[in-house]
Amino acid sequence: MQKFIVSSLLLAGFNSPIQARETQADESLNLPEMVVTATRTETPKNQLAAAATVYTRADIERLQAKTLPELLRHTTGVDMTQSGYGQTASVFMRGTNSDHVLVLIDGIKVGSATLGTTPFQFIPIDQIERVEIIKGPQSSLYGSEAIGGVIQIFTRKGTQEKPSFTLDAGGGSYDTAKASGTVSGKWKNSWYSLGASHFNSQGFDNRQPTPGPFGVDQPDKDGYYNTGLNARLGHRFDNNAEVEAFFMRAEGKTEFDGNFQNKTEFVNQVVGTSASMDLLDNWRSTLRLGQSRDDSDQFAPDGSFASRFNTTRWNTTWLNQFALSEDHQLIAGTDYRVDEVESSTPYNEQSRYDVGVFTELHSRVLDDHFVNASVRWDENEAFGDYVTGNFGWRYNSDYGISPFASFGNAFKAPTFNDLYFPNFGNADLKPEKSTSFEAGLAGDHWLQWEVRAYHTNIDNLITPVMNPVTFQFSAENIGKAQIDGIEIQISKQWRGWDGKLGLDLLSPKNRETNARLPRRAEKTLSFDLSRSFGSLDLGTHALAQGDRFDEARNQTKVAGYVTVDLRSAYHFNKNWILSAQLNNLLDKNYQTINTYNTADRNFFLAIHYNN
Repeated sequence: MQKFIVSSLLLAGFNSPIQARETQADESLNLPEMVVTATRTETPKNQLAAAATVYTRADIERLQAKTLPELLRHTTGVDMTQSGYGQTASVFMRGTNSDHVLVLIDGIKVGSATLGTTPFQFIPIDQIERVEIIKGPQSSLYGSEAIGGVIQIFTRKGTQEKPSFTLDAGGGSYDTAKASGTVSGKWKNSWYSLGASHFNSQGFDNRQPTPGPFGVDQPDKDGYYNTGLNARLGHRFDNNAEVEAFFMRAEGKTEFDGNFQNKTEFVNQVVGTSASMDLLDNWRSTLRLGQSRDDSDQFAPDGSFASRFNTTRWNTTWLNQFALSEDHQLIAGTDYRVDEVESSTPYNEQSRYDVGVFTELHSRVLDDHFVNASVRWDENEAFGDYVTGNFGWRYNSDYGISPFASFGNAFKAPTFNDLYFPNFGNADLKPEKSTSFEAGLAGDHWLQWEVRAYHTNIDNLITPVMNPVTFQFSAENIGKAQIDGIEIQISKQWRGWDGKLGLDLLSPKNRETNARLPRRAEKTLSFDLSRSFGSLDLGTHALAQGDRFDEARNQTKVAGYVTVDLRSAYHFNKNWILSAQLNNLLDKNYQTINTYNTADRNFFLAIHYNN
């Protein structure tokens, strides 16, 4: 088994002032207008060409999101398919594939090395302090998978001088129950946080009966439970050096409908440590070590063991930040990652490494122009090396209008299933690759608005191809896609009302057949409105999506839908809150995946305590 091998470590630096941090920064968790993930260091959002969406802990509580997929569904540019609690949540960012999104937790890469996707449905939202979503190609900073973008999750962290306690408990439709608690705080130059959560639901019948010899007919409730733990501890020394350790774990079970497998027991875990210090007045260095696990055991309908797929990902990052001047900052560093697979299915290879070396320059030019330029070289054990780059420009004019544009390329390494799965994998596969261009305008004139248009070409898409002689399928680099899209966001605060409108217009096409890429809606419109009336908070969220096709040939259409959700919260005092949700108010019977059911009208009540 390969462990940490620190290789090709590169000196570098970035941020002004030098107190800015990379992904573990105190300040980044408290300043919503600052973004960490877009540059791997804290940067004002209005200096970036990249599209960034930030959810703080306050947003999570205001929106009353019970799961991470519920939160992500509020994001312009993000489409999602999911049928119920604990069921697979596939995230399509700007029309790219669900495995074209890189996911980090506290700077550590997570997800399955066999599937290439991240189980968003299993990440406990009660352990989350902040979520940053960066849309567009980011491989020049992070390497593989960041074709559609990057989602980084920051776990909860102590920020108050005195100990803070939170308790939440609630229940609702489908025999759903939820409870969580945290204790956090600061003592002198140290901070700490410890949390636990549990989510349990009996669920509903996940899938309609399907005919045919391989049809599925299991008219039962498909339940889900998840128990999560989170711990974080750190200390800042008098010389401004910092050390920190963090841990998050989710363990549970989810049920679904299937003839050969219908239950999964899972463990998802992240553990890591980081240390940073100022080597010079304008040079700060950070070293982060971590490991993520994605373990799953599948069971047959009779309860017997069916299969096991366990992924372990080792992460080492050395990041250095230089403030070259007040207007020019440089960052450069290296990532070393090892993926390991342990499975009941025999793979020809059980591990592989990737070394990435990157650098980025963030500059302010002529007072109001901002430039980001980055380049990265990756050496992957499976296919060799790959070079990516990205350039972004933004101009904040005196008239309240900001034009911006960016260009970049990205890649995705083949998964272990693509390369080595018995009777399917192809060890000669190349990485999927993309080029993207984006331009837009943002403004603040009575209301805040932003319009973005983007164009993405993806080549070498890995596609199953059937051998006409043996009738066996194998993975081949033959797919090509073109994705064109427009994103519009409008927000306004007026006389106590807080409104946000989002519109996505998408054209995701297979360049070979001109068919629409499967499970993508071409039109999405969302609207969120909220207001406080003294001690009472009221809010609503409406989502309208057009139709989508369920498979590549575009023969099975899934109809569009409109849902309306209501939420309220009553503050008894500064410590106690009672919240209530009514979801799918119109009781729409809709699907995002053909034959897979979604929740009908349902409710959830909860009580919250915070000292």
